[in-house]
Amino acid sequence: MSVRPGRLSVVGTGIRLGGHLTVETRHLVRHADRVFAVLADPFSLDVLRELNSNVASLQVHYRRGRPRDESYERMITAVLEPVRAGEHVCAAFYGHPGVFVWPAHESIRRARADGFEAIMYPGVSAEDCLVADLGLDPGVSGLQTYEAADFLVHPRVFDPRTPLVLWQLAVLGDRSRSTFRTDPAWVRALAGILAEAYPDDHAVTVYEAAVGPFDEVRAEPVSLYRLHELEFTQASTLYVPPIGIPEPDEARLRRLGLDPTGLIEASFQKYRRSS
Repeated sequence: MSVRPGRLSVVGTGIRLGGHLTVETRHLVRHADRVFAVLADPFSLDVLRELNSNVASLQVHYRRGRPRDESYERMITAVLEPVRAGEHVCAAFYGHPGVFVWPAHESIRRARADGFEAIMYPGVSAEDCLVADLGLDPGVSGLQTYEAADFLVHPRVFDPRTPLVLWQLAVLGDRSRSTFRTDPAWVRALAGILAEAYPDDHAVTVYEAAVGPFDEVRAEPVSLYRLHELEFTQASTLYVPPIGIPEPDEARLRRLGLDPTGLIEASFQKYRRSS
């Protein structure tokens, strides 16, 4: 199937205002026929307009009481209309365009289904900021990440000896997909699930990346049983540190023909160096 005229580039603007725009993203924004954006603040919109004067915000499709699915559908329609008219459209989303951005994925899917070129380009995500700000190294310790509501309602099998990250606390328990306010009862429920694997007084961290150049990172520690007492925003993420370190399986090592003694000690040393 030949590619039709019209093109969609989906990019991420990162988390920090203007500072996380990649060279690739700047090029795509600058040379697009038009740019649509879902950003966290007006300043970031101004940064894009310095690169391309034809920038429109998709934030206008959010309305109080309007289900988010309806808002997303309006965004997708706005993005794809000029693509179908033969234009190169750049859709810019806050953070990484592929992380918790359903309109980005769906716009690409529909554009490709209609025969248009559609490509997603990576951006700096909140997870990237969290790894840097909290000093994590997933290459050493591993990293488990779930959307908070998904983690709450599905019987996930997770390892409490590996760092755990839960996203989107602010919409926990929102079945209507039309609110942005956290219900403390749902936070208590989440804490209760976690308390099955961690002590009640386990110190967890509510994390929010710094957005502006003068903003500070929010890394607020709280005991698990008091989690519901904190305020959450759309940027709030929960980091649950591990309890202890993983223990190598001696029987598995022997099945692999390996001497467990030295490998177990090496494993402990690796985690000690990273802590």
